[in-house]
Amino acid sequence: MLLQLLLWLFAFGGQYPAHWWTPIADPHKPDWEILPQAAKPGQVILSKRNELGILSNFAATPFTVHDTRYASVEGFWQMMLYPEGPNDPRALATFLTWPHTRAAVAQMTAFEAKAAGDIGEENMGKLGIDWVTFEGRRMPYRSMTKGEHYRLIVEAMRAKLAQNPKVREVLLSTGNLTLLPDHIQETGAPPEWAYFTIWMQIRTELQ
Repeated sequence: MLLQLLLWLFAFGGQYPAHWWTPIADPHKPDWEILPQAAKPGQVILSKRNELGILSNFAATPFTVHDTRYASVEGFWQMMLYPEGPNDPRALATFLTWPHTRAAVAQMTAFEAKAAGDIGEENMGKLGIDWVTFEGRRMPYRSMTKGEHYRLIVEAMRAKLAQNPKVREVLLSTGNLTLLPDHIQETGAPPEWAYFTIWMQIRTELQ
């Protein structure tokens, strides 16, 4: 593994920080995590263990979209699962428990936001619905086509980039490397799940 790291660094000519690929031995590594050393030549893992983690949806990178402030892309994403107003069918289902308000989820980051979203998806399953809402509009949540939900996630990521200079700096510092997630991807996930692919598309525009 060390030899492989040295070969990569030699090939890159010192263009990128060595610690992006430094092997990590962590006996407490969670099952979902993909460590930096899993990258092949020309690739880099967007690991939360270094500065590349700022590109994660989990990162605390506040931004404003449509005059509303969100603490992270994850908070923006997961709040759409929650009831939007008292007449929302999700709010009218009295047998469901919503431990957070939509506004509260919007101000969450990282695993807190993800956990809130897990509850939202569970409630959606109980209701038999496959949609989320934004500004009163319903849209499919797990569509394999690049629909309204995909467009909103990309809009949020662009706002994150524009309003957090460090995000732009880190993204551009990845040059032409293939960006990969630091977690195991769900099989058959919709296109907006592939945040790393979206970042590469945005990076190309910036270059």
